[in-house]
Amino acid sequence: MTTLTLILLSGIILGLVGPPCEAANVLFSGDTLRLEESLTYGNYRLTMQRDCNLVLYDGGIAVWATGTNGKGSGCYLRMQYDANLVVYNYDGRGLWLSKTYRRMGNYLVVLQNDHNIVIYGDAFWDSKTDESGQWT
Repeated sequence: MTTLTLILLSGIILGLVGPPCEAANVLFSGDTLRLEESLTYGNYRLTMQRDCNLVLYDGGIAVWATGTNGKGSGCYLRMQYDANLVVYNYDGRGLWLSKTYRRMGNYLVVLQNDHNIVIYGDAFWDSKTDESGQWT
């Protein structure tokens, strides 16, 4: 089982994310949220707006934003393999970043049922039995 699978399953058990068929609230490493696309969970919506502002809504009320409105065009949000969540301008220039740098690995950002946006990451220890099934 991969680290991301274990994290997602843990999130499902804890009620932080929906079941795998409802992963509209998760962005994995390498995934992009483009203009007018959103992560959603119930009434909560994290939207990459046309004005380049990434905004979290609770119903129709904005409760958090990156403050990047008007600072670029053609913007997109990317969850990177270094655990950093970044809003980029169309030309690849970073406008906002989460400043969550870690080692290269598998990470995900989750819009949770408490309307919190959380980055989860690689395990810091494993048994190394995933390939051979044997202890090393």
